[in-house]
Amino acid sequence: MIWLIRHGETEWTVSGAHTGLTDIPLTPAGEAQALAVREKLAGRRFSLVLTSPLRRAMRTCELAGFGGQAQLEPNLVEWDYGDYEGRTGPEIRATRPGWYIFRDGVPNGETVEQVGARANAAIERALAADGDAILFAHGHLLRILAACWLGLPPEEGKRFLLGTAGVSVLSFEHGARVIERWNS
Repeated sequence: MIWLIRHGETEWTVSGAHTGLTDIPLTPAGEAQALAVREKLAGRRFSLVLTSPLRRAMRTCELAGFGGQAQLEPNLVEWDYGDYEGRTGPEIRATRPGWYIFRDGVPNGETVEQVGARANAAIERALAADGDAILFAHGHLLRILAACWLGLPPEEGKRFLLGTAGVSVLSFEHGARVIERWNS
């Protein structure tokens, strides 16, 4: 199984700003969310703990009780939003009506296909573990990773909402890749 943990709340998740590579901390509420993840995962052991190198994911990993095991995985950083970094959807749509990230992308940032390639690399690393893996990362990246897990195109990540500090589990049933739990 591969467990997915989205980082806790930040100032930009509250405002709705696209937070790609900007390295901002968790809010006090985000730290409390990460501690709640610790309770949800109490007693679980993982063969592999991977975290995005951005501090909001690393701090969530630490507060969830896995900081001592964690390995940095650069493929787990959030989507590079390019010119849209720090901007909210309504701000972007004011100058680009109808804009939707999964369809229209971002100027001077990554394409959804590039994010999907990173997600697939993270999946392969997790599958190579001798047992369950847990990944601490970011909303859009994890949504795309779920789509890739199911064999869907990366843009189908649009179908998987994921809240801050959401816990999800990717698994197998009769050899088929499935989502066992989402956003709990």
